[in-house]
Amino acid sequence: MLALLFFVLNSLVVIVNSVICSVVICIIALVKVLLPSPKLKANATSVANQVMWLWATINAKVLALTNHVEWDIEGGEELKQDGWYLLISNHLSWTDIVVLCCVFKDRIPMPKFFLKQQLMYIPFLGMACWALDMPFMRRYSREYLIRHPEKRGQDLLTTRRSCEKFKYTPTTVVNYVEGTRFTREKQRSSKAGYQYLLQPKTGGIAYTLAAMGDQFENIIDVTLAYPENTDKPFKDMLMGRMTKIVVRTQVLPIDEHVRGDYFNDKPFKRQFQQWLSSLWQDKDLLLQKIYQSK
Repeated sequence: MLALLFFVLNSLVVIVNSVICSVVICIIALVKVLLPSPKLKANATSVANQVMWLWATINAKVLALTNHVEWDIEGGEELKQDGWYLLISNHLSWTDIVVLCCVFKDRIPMPKFFLKQQLMYIPFLGMACWALDMPFMRRYSREYLIRHPEKRGQDLLTTRRSCEKFKYTPTTVVNYVEGTRFTREKQRSSKAGYQYLLQPKTGGIAYTLAAMGDQFENIIDVTLAYPENTDKPFKDMLMGRMTKIVVRTQVLPIDEHVRGDYFNDKPFKRQFQQWLSSLWQDKDLLLQKIYQSK
């Protein structure tokens, strides 16, 4: 009964918090449209980011009040709030968004997530993400592009337009490299050779680096795990059953492994894919160690 009560109360608080903060952010966005200069628009964006910080802080308080969580956080001590970062991470659950915002809200600029186009239509939340200049991506399959060659390069163009808005305010751009949430069924069907991960997709990072590579200071590689709540972490969090959250962070340089023309230079493209594959193999071994030591 207590878990059910927590679920109802936490869900209500999260929904109300999200609605109120979303409405405020949308109002700020409307004001920003009317402002005459890029500097004033950047100031409006900073205010909107502060509202997102408030949203994350309230969610963190809810998580702390109703869950007895052991936080196991390592790495990233050199990060700063006025930098530009590309953050990549494995993806397990909606909980990931809450956790990333809670862990990093006072250490780096508020994260801006690459979102699927369909999420724009979620009431309040989708509009707020749009107002925060979060990129909404519409991925085209290879078969679709064969039928509609005029759509080739549209993803890169969309990414560049979105990233243009990040040049005036310190920003963290978040990319879930696997492109979807991890499940055992997806892991078995992918046949990628990873035990705790899905096959990483290089395109999303390549698009972002092509648009903003010169502006990013570092890549933040984050590994998330909920070793005692592996099946339904978001539901467990709302029910007050979350017991342990593990976050491992390493800060990577923007070097020759990620600098190059991914779209036209085939040797660089192979090197980039090998670099990301190696990074994911190390992440899989790290997750194995985390889950075996629970």
